[in-house]
Amino acid sequence: MIEKKLDIITHIENLMALFCREKSVILEGDINLHHTIIKELENFELKTPLQIANLDSTLNYLQKQGNIKIYEIYEFVKIIKYFQYLKKFSFSGKLESWIEKIVIPIELDKVLHAFDDKGELLSGFNEDFDRVNQSLYTNRDAIKQKLYGVINSKNLQPYLVDHQVHLVHGEQTLMVRAGFNHVLKCKVLDRSQSGFFYVLPHSVGELKQKQSDLINLKEDILYKITQEFSSILTKHLMFLRFINKEFDRYDHYQARIQFAKNKNLTFILPTNKANKVQKLVDFKHPALEHAKSVTVDFTKNVIMITGVNAGGKTMLLKSILSAVYMSKYLIPYSCDKSTIVGSYKDINAILDDPQNVKNDISTFAGRMVEFSKLFTKQNAIVGVDEIELGTDSDEAASLFKVIIEELITKNIKIIVTTHHKRLAALLASNPQVDLIAAIYDEENRKPTYEFLQGTIGRSYAFETAQRYNIPVGVVKKAKEVYGEDKDKLNDLIQRSSDLEREYKQKIEQLDDKIQKNNRLEQNLKDQKENLDKEVLQKKYQLEKEYNEAIDEVKKAVKLNDSKEQHRVLNKVHTKKQQIKVEKVEELLNLKVGDNVKYNNTKGVILSIKGKKAMVETTDGMKLQLPLTSLKRSGNIPKVKPKNVKIEIQRPQTGHVKLDLHGQRADEAIENLDKFLSDSLIAGFDEVLVYHGIGTGKLAYAVKQFLDTHPSVNSYHDATAKEGGYGAKVIKL
Repeated sequence: MIEKKLDIITHIENLMALFCREKSVILEGDINLHHTIIKELENFELKTPLQIANLDSTLNYLQKQGNIKIYEIYEFVKIIKYFQYLKKFSFSGKLESWIEKIVIPIELDKVLHAFDDKGELLSGFNEDFDRVNQSLYTNRDAIKQKLYGVINSKNLQPYLVDHQVHLVHGEQTLMVRAGFNHVLKCKVLDRSQSGFFYVLPHSVGELKQKQSDLINLKEDILYKITQEFSSILTKHLMFLRFINKEFDRYDHYQARIQFAKNKNLTFILPTNKANKVQKLVDFKHPALEHAKSVTVDFTKNVIMITGVNAGGKTMLLKSILSAVYMSKYLIPYSCDKSTIVGSYKDINAILDDPQNVKNDISTFAGRMVEFSKLFTKQNAIVGVDEIELGTDSDEAASLFKVIIEELITKNIKIIVTTHHKRLAALLASNPQVDLIAAIYDEENRKPTYEFLQGTIGRSYAFETAQRYNIPVGVVKKAKEVYGEDKDKLNDLIQRSSDLEREYKQKIEQLDDKIQKNNRLEQNLKDQKENLDKEVLQKKYQLEKEYNEAIDEVKKAVKLNDSKEQHRVLNKVHTKKQQIKVEKVEELLNLKVGDNVKYNNTKGVILSIKGKKAMVETTDGMKLQLPLTSLKRSGNIPKVKPKNVKIEIQRPQTGHVKLDLHGQRADEAIENLDKFLSDSLIAGFDEVLVYHGIGTGKLAYAVKQFLDTHPSVNSYHDATAKEGGYGAKVIKL
């Protein structure tokens, strides 16, 4: 059982404890669809379903036209009522599509409305059933009163243990001492540990018989009700099988969501893309209480983990396989959301010593059996702990080198731990092999449980032995036997690891500085753009104020009609023309494929025709824009795929009308083009354009332009109130 090998069995059992009924943790079906629905469900606070019994045998019994029990009927009622509860929510996306497919037959309403929240038949559903229940209640009360009458009898007082009515085997009884038979005729039902007797007086026998008759009558009525309900359910057997299966599916979803929220865990969807980067980021193995988070890149086909004994090599191997397994079945775990895990058909863990006396198989032979199975597999990931276990290390190095290189050709990813430096050295030059070393703290003489990629690590066998209380003298003699030359090799390996660690630290520091410089450069660019906009706005404001002043002069001129006043006006107009500010249009040498920006919208140029460019925005829209309105964009826009559906809500404010009256055809078309582009960016899906009737030239030009515009879905003449034939309603 791989979950046990990877030490995630407790983690999975904790998840399964949140299921509403027992089932396998494996979630069958389209994992991408499951992940989408889980992410959508996370946005809602939903009540947890009630516990539900397994209904497989009940469904099979119904298929044979059987009459099922009332409590079995209520199990179906609980499932259906929960889906009715879900249908009250305004879901969207894949979740909405799924819930809409569950259509509950109207004929089941009679069954659904028959039960209360405790699974009992509602009062008023069946008059005969209600009458029997009332009679039973009255009869039980009469029995109780009769017993209290017996208790108060003077002759019985010396034999009574207490003055209570005891419920024994479903019967109301009295507790009495030995000798009671002289004063009370009764039936003994049981005996207490103290030697007292539980008795049922004969005087309540008539009432007990009546109670028995009422219970039988109640069972008969209940049988008829269940017969009717079973008949209704049998007619909708296919629906019941369907909704029973869909409830298990929802149960998987709700348990995973609740589990992730309770423990602050993350869902990682495995990727099917070949050669995709694979890495664990801040992963914590669920078996460790105070786990140190680990970040490791396992993109390459072979990951070889070396280094200090008891330094976490095996746990790193288990962590990688555990993440792959849990991602495969959408089991949430502790990691950063930037974690990327591949999708594998098979997950194998070769961790234990396979030696078995009964099967007459050695450690090495057992390992060979397990490796031989891998040659028949494709798209698998396998973890091997202590790969050189059970045979001569030099021979094993050559053998496993060839085995591993052959498995690489079969698209099998292999994670191994080893202390065998020769095997690591043989594979180190292979570009598909990544070396990872467990780090040892020389100063404090203990493992750090951290890892360094790109180098081989020492085993620190002598230091580990000493740490676990092997006498110092024994360790010293072992070092002498080991040899000075091999000890120097270990020092070289350690020095290499230290240099690799220092190199990576410097790389990280340089990357941080580069990111800071890039952010600073972008901030300066943004500040410049903001200043340019501010200056332009000031210029426009001055021109506006000047125009307002001219209007005031015109009003003054209208008061008198003299040549001198006209001369003054002409002089003012000349002055205005001299200081009028025009927008500076920067002509950039733009070409197809350039990243550009229009106001705050980014995109990429698809084509250029004359002075206009066709731009595809990051939202997937295509806009025809003047080249002079575009600016270069330093950031490459992430263009969404064409098949992505974009839904934009219309703003509450904004211009949805354009008046082209009195404009020349070419001027009007240019303004119309810009108006449509701005309307698309603003999110409008319908606008109104006035062109008038006149000679018909402007209307014809507008119609021709709309026929060729890529973002115009349709258009038609406006209503009489909106302008009639002199206006067009355009749908974008």
